Amino acid sequence: MPQYADIAIIGAGAAGLAAAIFAAESNPSLQISLLDGAKSVGAKILVSGGGRCNVTNQKVTASDYHGSRKIIDRILRRFTEDDTLRWFDALGVPLQTEPTGKLFPVSNKARTVLNALIDRCQKLSITLLTQHRVQSITYQEPTFVIQHAHGILQAGTVIVAAGGRSLPKTGSDGLGWDLVQQLGHTVTPTCPALVPLLLDASFFHTELSGISHEVTLITRVNERVVDRRTGSLLWTHFGISGPVAMDASRFWVLAHEQGHHVQLHLNSVPQSTHQDVENWLMQASTLPGRQTIQALLVERLPSRVAIQLAKFLNPNLGLTPVNLLQKHTRNALTHALTNLPLPVTNSRGWNFSEVTAGGIPLEEINPSSMESKKIPRLYLIGEMLDCDGRIGGFNFQWAWSTGYLAGYHASRAYKDKNTQETNTHE
Repeated sequence: MPQYADIAIIGAGAAGLAAAIFAAESNPSLQISLLDGAKSVGAKILVSGGGRCNVTNQKVTASDYHGSRKIIDRILRRFTEDDTLRWFDALGVPLQTEPTGKLFPVSNKARTVLNALIDRCQKLSITLLTQHRVQSITYQEPTFVIQHAHGILQAGTVIVAAGGRSLPKTGSDGLGWDLVQQLGHTVTPTCPALVPLLLDASFFHTELSGISHEVTLITRVNERVVDRRTGSLLWTHFGISGPVAMDASRFWVLAHEQGHHVQLHLNSVPQSTHQDVENWLMQASTLPGRQTIQALLVERLPSRVAIQLAKFLNPNLGLTPVNLLQKHTRNALTHALTNLPLPVTNSRGWNFSEVTAGGIPLEEINPSSMESKKIPRLYLIGEMLDCDGRIGGFNFQWAWSTGYLAGYHASRAYKDKNTQETNTHE
């Protein structure tokens, strides 16, 4: 077992593996150790994207993330989605773009991605230490002392890539924050993000389980709109999921945990305003025949959604002819179609969260290198930082980008140091 490493990396997830590879490629002579508490690494990679691993997106910008966007932009520009595409191709993992813009391995298997990363680490002689849970990091200039489950490792440089708290069964439990707080860093309030939401059992979602359709979700905090987004909603037995609900979840969860009054509203006819829908209903009421409300709603909604929405307002509404619709009922229906309050009670929590919102402030790291502004030769990367992306491969791109910067600059620092020492001796 090594007792010293030039670079020690805490956490062998996506960011940690990337940092190790880029560090070793930049300076093959370095002794690099990668420590992880799990028996086998990369669990979060394997479960992502339904087991397919959404590696990145065809277009990635700072606006796809929450956090200090000027800093995020500087980081993303140093290792872009195009760089990710070329890198994985070099690793023997060609990627394919889906109509949504998501990039997956051509094999459609997350295992392909993980195996390529681990194989590259082995070829670069990176020491992978599994079941080596780190308990503490102390800085005794000029060396870091890492206490882990099997003893002590000293390191000249440390990269912390311990993740956040999402999907704790994969090994993410917030350990990294404890480690760096002991070194003087701060951590902003954290909460689950990209997480399904629970609805009150009295609502009609259980009747719609499995149905997916396009909607707009509006989040209001203390009566003010803080987020509005359109996308695919999936109704489930417990509430709502799907891309649009997952992306909106961080706003509801964060406000809820901070004690604010937060409401989530549903527009089932996206791109249509309250006035648009009211005009549609009024026009339909003038047409010949006795078309029912239910038959009219099916023109724009999945049939089961149309049936349950009408029943939610009035058990007999669905079978009511449109031309007999009274004004107050028409107004109620218009409101239900465009601004229906969803009775969210909570999220499904960390066990079902795909990413963490909150973490170490980006202002505490150097965005050109990911080096800590508080401790020299300490680098902080990945999900433990206060930056979370929307669904679609953006959080993996953050892992690759931050991993590249930390790995490259950590190894470059050794090159610069060695060059300086050689010049001094000459």
